Amino acid sequence: MGLKPLISYPIHLAKSIEEIDRVIVTTDDKEIAKIAKENGAEVPFIRPVELADDETPTLPVLQHCVKYLEEKENYKADLILLLFPTCPFLKKETVLKAINILKEGKCNSVMSVEEDWGRFWKQDKDSIIPFYPKNYVNRQFYKPLLKENGAIYFSKYEVIMRKKDDTRLVDVNSLKYIIMNPDEIVDIDTPFDWKKAEERIKNERLTMD
Repeated sequence: MGLKPLISYPIHLAKSIEEIDRVIVTTDDKEIAKIAKENGAEVPFIRPVELADDETPTLPVLQHCVKYLEEKENYKADLILLLFPTCPFLKKETVLKAINILKEGKCNSVMSVEEDWGRFWKQDKDSIIPFYPKNYVNRQFYKPLLKENGAIYFSKYEVIMRKKDDTRLVDVNSLKYIIMNPDEIVDIDTPFDWKKAEERIKNERLTMD
């Protein structure tokens, strides 16, 4: 049995969650649109060319989708959950946690992060200097930094549709976060990332068999 297309993972995950009303894929690729439909997602439009460039930020893509649904279907998405196909190991319980946090109404956005226990340095002219932690101490004596990992972005309608130059997907002034488990974190951005994810999927299938 061959590996599933990456686009199928967030689709199946979203469709397994009762709280999610609609699962919509925005793409400029007809083959991806076909695969998305076969896996149960809606593809109500093919993304315009002007929003299909490699350098196009994600926010205007989301804004186009939300605006399309409003104008063409009279459907307003009060809460917008963005899931990328590059995070195939994201778990249902993590998404449910994000949904519950935002439904509590005490923030405008929820974002997934991961703990990073690295010791960081920054460039200073021709040298580098300690950035975090300032003093060299054992790991148990400092807190990790939190790294945005691109798995979950969840925001209210007003955050996504704001008319500002800010292209962030969350409201940084009203934001809560979820620390993801390490076993969920595989962000596929390079061929090496893809190879790691492919091997993991194969191993998990062998274990299940």
